[in-house]
Amino acid sequence: MDQPLPTDPHAEIREEVAKLCARFPGEYWRKLDQRREYPTEFVRALTEAGYLAALIPEEYGGAGLPLSAAAAILETIHAEGCNGAACHAQMYIMGTILRHGSPRQKQEYLPKIATGELRLQAFGVTEPTSGTDTTSLRTFAKREGDHYVVNGQKVWTSRAEHSDLMLLLARTTPRDQAKRRTDGLSTFIVDMRETLGKGMTIRPIRTMMNHNSTEIFFDNMIVPAGNLIGEEGRGFRYIIDGMNAERLLISAECIGDARWFLRKATDYARDRQVFGRPIGQNQGIQFPLARAYAQMRAAELMIREGCTKFEAGLTPGEEANMAKLLGADAAWAAAEACLQTHGGFGFAEEYDVERKFRETRLYQVAPISTNLILSYIAEHVLGLPRSY
Repeated sequence: MDQPLPTDPHAEIREEVAKLCARFPGEYWRKLDQRREYPTEFVRALTEAGYLAALIPEEYGGAGLPLSAAAAILETIHAEGCNGAACHAQMYIMGTILRHGSPRQKQEYLPKIATGELRLQAFGVTEPTSGTDTTSLRTFAKREGDHYVVNGQKVWTSRAEHSDLMLLLARTTPRDQAKRRTDGLSTFIVDMRETLGKGMTIRPIRTMMNHNSTEIFFDNMIVPAGNLIGEEGRGFRYIIDGMNAERLLISAECIGDARWFLRKATDYARDRQVFGRPIGQNQGIQFPLARAYAQMRAAELMIREGCTKFEAGLTPGEEANMAKLLGADAAWAAAEACLQTHGGFGFAEEYDVERKFRETRLYQVAPISTNLILSYIAEHVLGLPRSY
C-alpha cells in the first residue's frame, strides 16, 4: 500500500525524505503539540537537505524541481507521521514570485531563501471581514512617492512569527473604482524583519492543533515600491498561481495523512484480537478502510493531473480544486476509520492518532472550504449560475 509505483520519477526523493522523517518520531511531535512550539529542528533539517528549496531554480541556488517533486516531498512528510504545515508555504508561495517577480526580486530573495538565511513562510490574504471572499478584502496600500503605506488586518496568517518575509495581498484601488471585482488588488513582498514593531503587530491565535497561526495588524506600515510584484492592480491574478500550487501541495499532504492513517489502522487491525480473532477480519473494520483507500487513490490521480498542467505552464484551476476536495475527503475518511478501528486507544496521545486526527480535520476548511470548491466546480466547470 505504501510503496511508490515502479514508474514514480520521485521514488528516490520519497525514500530520502522518509529517512529524514525517521529522525523525528511521534514523541517529538507530541512534545511540540503539548508545548505549542514550532518544529525548529525539523524545519532546519528540511532546509539543510535542500527540500524547502525544491522549486527554486538552480540559478538561484535551489534544486529546480517540478511541482510534482514538491508534492512528493510533502506527501512523504505526512505519510511518515510528521507535519509539513510549519514550512509548506515556502513551496507554494514560490509560484507567485517565480512567475511574476522581477529579476531583482528573484536575485535578492531566492538565493537566501534557498540557503535558509531567509524564511518565506507567511501568506497574508485572509481577513476577518471577508474570509474566502478575497476580492472584498479591506487592507489598503496607498502609494506615496517611492513607497506604499499599508493599513488593515489579516487573520489566520500561519507561521508569521517564524517568517522573515510575507507575501501580502492588499487593495491599491478602492473597490468601487475598479472595473472588475478582481481588479485593484496588488501583491507585495514584505520584509517582516523591517516592519515588525514598526507598523506591523502580530498576535498568535491558539487553535485545536499546533499550527502557529496568527492575526496581523498594519498601522501605516511602509513597504518600498520596489517590493511590488508585477503590475499594480493585477495582484489577484498573481495570487491565483500561488493558490493553485497551494491546493495541489496541500492535497498531497492529505494523501500522506491518508496513507499514515491507513497503515496505522491496518497494522492495528491485524494485531488486535477480540473474541478470539483479529478485528481486521470483520467487514465492519475492513469496509471503511477499503473505501478510504479507494478515495485516496482517486485523489492521488487528480493531483498528478493538476501537477502535469501546472508544470506545462497552464492554469490547473479545475484540477487543483478537485484534488483538494478529494484529498481532504480521503484523509478525513481514513482518519475516521483509523480512530474507530483503534477504539478507546485512538484517543490516547501515545498512539498519535488523535493528534493527526486534529491536524487533518483542518483541510475540510482550509486553505479553502470544501463547500467553496463545490461552488467553483458548479459555476466554472459545469456552467451553472453563480450561487453566492
